[in-house]
Amino acid sequence: MRSPVRARSAAPGGAYRRGVRTQQRRRPTPWQWVWYAYGGGLPRDLSPWVLADTTGRRWWLRHLARVLVQVLPLVVACLFVVAVPLSYRVGAAAGGVIIALLYSVAFMTETTEHRVAKAGYPVGTAAQLREERAERERIERESPYRQGGAGSFD
Repeated sequence: MRSPVRARSAAPGGAYRRGVRTQQRRRPTPWQWVWYAYGGGLPRDLSPWVLADTTGRRWWLRHLARVLVQVLPLVVACLFVVAVPLSYRVGAAAGGVIIALLYSVAFMTETTEHRVAKAGYPVGTAAQLREERAERERIERESPYRQGGAGSFD
């Protein structure tokens, strides 16, 4: 009787042949992300994620999301703990969120640079990567029909 053919188990990265390395982007757990949102540091193996988080196309939206997470406990306390009429509580909570967002936007680049520095990268790395990406996008946008050839610059 024939023995059933055993299928080869794939490598943990999902590689289907030898020598092929797949890179899985590791993300923080929800608790690690909340700690990170409040300014805490992440383990060194998450440093590439921190760099991608602070330099990606929508980095400023992620920054504002972190600010809203930071302000959330105060808003909840203002809405449900303070014993004043609801209109006052809503006004105070909205005012607090607006002030927090204004201060956050004012110091956005400094905050992201500090996060990148805590992840182990030199100061200025995030700004440099965002600037390089913006330059690449500008070149692509300004030259959609290049005279000397077609395709991307990559």
